Amino acid sequence: MPTPRPGRRVRGSTSGRPIMALLDLLGRRGALRVLWELRDGSLRFRALQAAAALSPSVLNTRLAELRDTGIADHDAGGYSLTPAGRALLAHLAPLHRWSEAWARRQEVR
Repeated sequence: MPTPRPGRRVRGSTSGRPIMALLDLLGRRGALRVLWELRDGSLRFRALQAAAALSPSVLNTRLAELRDTGIADHDAGGYSLTPAGRALLAHLAPLHRWSEAWARRQEVR
C-alpha cells in the first residue's frame, strides 16, 4: 500500500484532500503509537519496537511512511519526530482532551 499523500486517492477517499491523506496515514496500524512513543525524544529501533509493541515488519513500514512524509526522521541517535511531527502532536492534543471528556460522558450513561 503506497504512502498516503495529499492530492492522491487514499483509503476511504478519492478526493485527494490533505486531511484524508493524513487520516489514512494516522489510521494505519501502529502509526499513532509510534508518534506517541517518540513524543519525548529519540528511540532506537528495538526500544521503539518494545515501547510500541509492534512487530519489526509493521514498525519498519510505519517508520518508512512517517519518514517519507516528513513526520519522523532517523539519525545516529535513533528515530525521532521532525518539527512537523512535533507540530502534529501539538495539534492532536486538543483532540486527546476532547476524547477524555467524551469518555467521561460515556461513563455516566
